[in-house]
Amino acid sequence: MVGCSKTQPPANTDQKTGITSVGIVKATPVVTSLTRGESGEAVVRLKIADGYHINANPPSLSYLIATQLDLTSAAGISVDFITYPTGLKKKFSFAPEQPLSVYEGETDLKVRLTASKTAKPGEHNLSAKLRVQACDDQVCYPPGTMDLTLPVAVK
Repeated sequence: MVGCSKTQPPANTDQKTGITSVGIVKATPVVTSLTRGESGEAVVRLKIADGYHINANPPSLSYLIATQLDLTSAAGISVDFITYPTGLKKKFSFAPEQPLSVYEGETDLKVRLTASKTAKPGEHNLSAKLRVQACDDQVCYPPGTMDLTLPVAVK
């Protein structure tokens, strides 16, 4: 149980210089349109660099750090829920006891939003934070958090 632990440092201290979890994962919010009084789906597209993965949400084991998206509601726009994709099941040397649920390549996080009937028409920006912990096949890197802006157009 070393490598991706919340309380233990990675087992391999010879980590590649300059690699960070935030540097391995690129997050791109997709512009969303909502009609006042209705709900819709927003998307945050993740691109994970080749040769790396991030833990799914929920994670396979309690000590793993899940990918976590937190959004702040804006005036007239509420966050109903976030849907995380099903992870890929893969085995890694740092956790040989069972396959882990991870995201690799490209994946989408989906956010259900509702615009109130009194929401002001126009462009709105929801503040978000995305927490990730990137790993390769032998070691995990310290988790990182990136600030995002989710653009929403209200009609």
